[in-house]
Parts: sequence; structure tokens; C-alpha cells
Amino acid sequence: MILGIPEYEFDLKTPDFRKTDDEFIIWFLEGVLEKYPSYAECLMLLGNVYTANGMHEKGLKVDVKLAKLKPCDPLVHYNLACSYSLLGSVNKSLEFLGKAIDLGYNDIRHMESDSDLDGLRDEDGYKTLINKLKRFSNKKKLV
Repeated sequence: MILGIPEYEFDLKTPDFRKTDDEFIIWFLEGVLEKYPSYAECLMLLGNVYTANGMHEKGLKVDVKLAKLKPCDPLVHYNLACSYSLLGSVNKSLEFLGKAIDLGYNDIRHMESDSDLDGLRDEDGYKTLINKLKRFSNKKKLV
């Protein structure tokens, strides 16, 4: 007993509570989205957890939905590009990476080190986008 608080052991028999941390997070977020299917912040979290757990197809579905909900958000389109890249859809990935940059995504360091985009590194389209972003970044510094 700590500070007068009795210690209790709980034996939870409900299978929903016998999950790993990520399994529980997925279960919880999916439950929230059943009630609030357009909750963008919840979708962002769920998409990240899906991707971190190798559930790339589910992550892509979430990212496609987010792109419809937030069509002008550069991070949403960047994540969509990452999902397509992880699934080997190079052209779609480059399309949405370009859109993310056009919408204002400018974190070159992250983009160059993000393993989600490894499938694009040797593509001319990827190199073109990186150079475009570098040129824009240099122009911005001069102003």
C-alpha cells in the first residue's frame, strides 16, 4: 500500500483489454471512428499506427480518406505519398509527393531520410521533386 491507497490486482477477462499497446490503440481509435468517421486527427493517428505496424493497405485507405477530408493539407498528401511508396506504387507516390510540395510541404531533411520513401530514391521524378524543393528553399533564403 502506497500512501494509504490499497493495491489491487485486476484480472480482466474481456479480450478487448488483453491487447498489446499498439493493438489496443488500433482497437480504441477504430472504435472512435465508428462513431465519428470524419474525425481527422483520429484518422491521422490511426494511419500512423497502421503504417508503423506494417498494415500498409489499411494505412493507405486512411490516407485516401484524409486527402478527401483535408484536400489542402500538405502533410496529409505527404503521408499519402508515403503509403503509396510503401505499397510499391511509384507513380501515385510521386504524384502525391508533388502535390504535397505544391501545397507547401518543405521539410527536405525529413523527406530525404524517411524510409517510407526509399522505393523512390532512384526515380528521376523523385530527384526532380527534391531539386524543386531545394531551389524553392534557396529562393526563400534570398528573400
